[in-house]
Amino acid sequence: MGDDSHPVRLGVDVGGTFTDVALVVDGDLTTAKVPTTTPQHAGVLDGVREACDAAGIDPADVGAFAHATTVSVNALLERDGARTALVTTAGFRDVLEIGRQTRPALYDLDAEKPVPLVPRRRRFEVDERATTEGIERPVDPESVRGLADEIAESDAESVAVSLLHAYAHPENEAVVTELLREELEVPVSASHDVLAEFREFERTATTAADAYLTPELDDYLGRIVSGAEDLGLPEPRVMRSNGGVADAETVRESAVTTVLSGPAAGVVGAAAVAGGATLGGEEPDGASSTSSAAAVTFDMGGTSSDVSLVRDGRAERAAETTIAGVPLRTPTVDVETVGAGGGSIAWTDAGGALRVGPESAGAEPGPACYGTGGTDPTVTDADVLLGYIGPDAALGGDLALDVDAAREALERLADAAGIEGDDGLGAPAAAARGVYRVANATMARAIRSVTVERGRDPRAFDLVAFGGAGPMHAAALADRLGMERVLVPGPAGVLSAYGLLAADETHDAARTVRLTLAESTGEGAATAGDLGDAFAELTDRVLADASEPEAARVELAADCRYAGQSFELTVDAGGGGSDGAADPGAPPAPAALAERFAAAHERAYGYRLDAAVEAVTLRVAATVEVDPPVVSRTGAPDAKRGAREVVFSDAGAVEATVYDRDALGPEAALGGPAVLAGTESTTVVPPGWGGRVRRDGTVALERTGGSEGAAGGDER
Repeated sequence: MGDDSHPVRLGVDVGGTFTDVALVVDGDLTTAKVPTTTPQHAGVLDGVREACDAAGIDPADVGAFAHATTVSVNALLERDGARTALVTTAGFRDVLEIGRQTRPALYDLDAEKPVPLVPRRRRFEVDERATTEGIERPVDPESVRGLADEIAESDAESVAVSLLHAYAHPENEAVVTELLREELEVPVSASHDVLAEFREFERTATTAADAYLTPELDDYLGRIVSGAEDLGLPEPRVMRSNGGVADAETVRESAVTTVLSGPAAGVVGAAAVAGGATLGGEEPDGASSTSSAAAVTFDMGGTSSDVSLVRDGRAERAAETTIAGVPLRTPTVDVETVGAGGGSIAWTDAGGALRVGPESAGAEPGPACYGTGGTDPTVTDADVLLGYIGPDAALGGDLALDVDAAREALERLADAAGIEGDDGLGAPAAAARGVYRVANATMARAIRSVTVERGRDPRAFDLVAFGGAGPMHAAALADRLGMERVLVPGPAGVLSAYGLLAADETHDAARTVRLTLAESTGEGAATAGDLGDAFAELTDRVLADASEPEAARVELAADCRYAGQSFELTVDAGGGGSDGAADPGAPPAPAALAERFAAAHERAYGYRLDAAVEAVTLRVAATVEVDPPVVSRTGAPDAKRGAREVVFSDAGAVEATVYDRDALGPEAALGGPAVLAGTESTTVVPPGWGGRVRRDGTVALERTGGSEGAAGGDER
């Protein structure tokens, strides 16, 4: 049991296929992986009990409990959130339907726009008007009470209120919101609370999504809090899309901030591993607790793969994202997701070409090799036939592999795709190799999208691979992209759960202000006081949510643009003064902020203009830092478990050494071809690659010579 200086920490991440648990007791890491169940909260509590039993502790000994959930994102993907009503300014009922002029499928004659979360019959109008200058026409309280009766008759379970220009002057919206909360017994989300920013479509869509998600998330977290109390656990802190945790009560009031809860936790954990924060000191190969880590994070789970960037030791963030066709303006870890996971189904299209995903076999019935009723061939079935996953592996602790079922599924795929055996491989194994290649090509495109397509060279980054399937595919992806080093964390199969233990508490606030910073003459309309007052208001807001305001690090940023531009660049607005050397929580002078924007614009686009600069939206983040748990690892005298034939290249199968991943001790040296078989994940080391095990259990793989690559090949 941990003492006060080293509390027992617990992290639980719910995925589409498995629920992962990480438990650290005095530097010893215990993990558990159980199938995700319905309802989800029951599986969470089962996983907690299993991990605590394995560690020999009582749940009441846990001092810190963090949780990542898929409730919000699943509700958006499956369109099974609350029946939501929308209240808007008269004449703007159809803003969700109209949207923007963007066309994601410009030449698709059969393309259909995503169905709005709120159908037209549950969109209501209120007679009021605000402009950017103030309130022109106040709202009539009696008309709102009449509107409440109409909403009640619509059988709505939640209400979103988004009035014109409420980000600047929320008085009317506040009246409507308060009256509806008095008259109705359902949650009401107000746009000036959810997103105090301009651009009406995005503000309305985000507020509608918050209302759509709130009832289910509130019910789920209520059950988790109650179940945790019954077990003697502390109240959970919940991971949000921004990569930080917050108390359950705060999160229940901002459901839309949890749509990327799980992926964000994985990126945070990968950043801690890439920067060496889990080591507690220097490693011989140079890994240390440093802020200069640069890595591509690659999380391959059962349903999808998530790719993100870590630069200067921190996960990159974005101000908006789109989930299932719904634009959401909320701070998120910048994640690119593709429908290629271990459970992704392989199929042939109308032209006979081999395809993988995005449809997944999920946890039930699962891949064919699970022996739980699935018959479709999946990436996991391909990994089994290629020898990456051994026939004696137990996935998720209790699932014994059915190799024959995997072979039969891939044989049917081979027949459908016209694949014949070659290089000494039968048709099922040849089909498996094709599935592996296609899945890798999809994931390589995702990595290119966050590196090459943004002007960054992937060869300058490490690849941190995790998730149940990520380490099996990582070296082949690195070969494709010319990356030199792959890091496989010790708890790779449950790194999202482990990342929860390393996550800081983070709170964000933003507000559109539209302040002119500097004219072409150098004379600005905004004063230092204007910026200071606006930032102070946002700072007070985030510090009010922080558990330890006095310990919080406050960071300022501003979305700026040249007057007349349609979009903004986000620049650092902290440091005070004009040289950035003062208090990081103090805003700079307007002219200094304008110069920072001009420099950022020149870096991004190659030029700057002699024109007025506007600060459009101001942003503040408050972070209460948490020390990542330092994990120590011990190993067995001999981790070798034999050898087996594995398909690594077009030459067919070769013999690879098999190691017990969990028995590999610090400083153990590895050379390919090899397979590191673990409880939650398996690592594949191709020919031409070698590595070493760090003190925290991370396997650092590097090229040792010409690599033929895994079955994915080195096609670039």
